[in-house]
Amino acid sequence: MNSLMKLFAAATLTSLLSGCVIAVGHDNNDDDSWSKTKKIQQTNQNYISQLKTGVDAASVRNSLGTPDFTESFQKNGDTVEVLFYRTHRSHGDGVTTKDECTALIFQRGLLVGWGDKAYQQL
Repeated sequence: MNSLMKLFAAATLTSLLSGCVIAVGHDNNDDDSWSKTKKIQQTNQNYISQLKTGVDAASVRNSLGTPDFTESFQKNGDTVEVLFYRTHRSHGDGVTTKDECTALIFQRGLLVGWGDKAYQQL
C-alpha cells in the first residue's frame, strides 16, 4: 500500500508540473534590442562603405544620425572632428564602446579619412 501511495503522489506531482515552463536568462526585449542594433550596424557599414573623401560632416550626420561618440580638437591650426558610428560587435554586454565603432575623421568639416588606421594617424 505504501508503494501505491508513493506512485499516486508521484503521478499527481507530475501532472501538476507538466504545464509549468521556466525561462531563465531570456528576455524578448533583449532580442528586439540586439535586432535593432544589428540593423543600425548594417546601415552604418553600408553607408560608410560608399563614402568618398570630401563629404561634409553635416551630410554624414543627416544620413547616419547622432554619432555614438565624438571628439574634436585642433591640429596644425585646423579643427579636427571625429565621429564614431557603431559598425560591429566586440562585446556581448549591450554597451557600445569605441572599439565597436568606425571613426570618421573630418578636417574643416570635410571627410579626410575613416577607420582605425586613419584614426591612429591623428
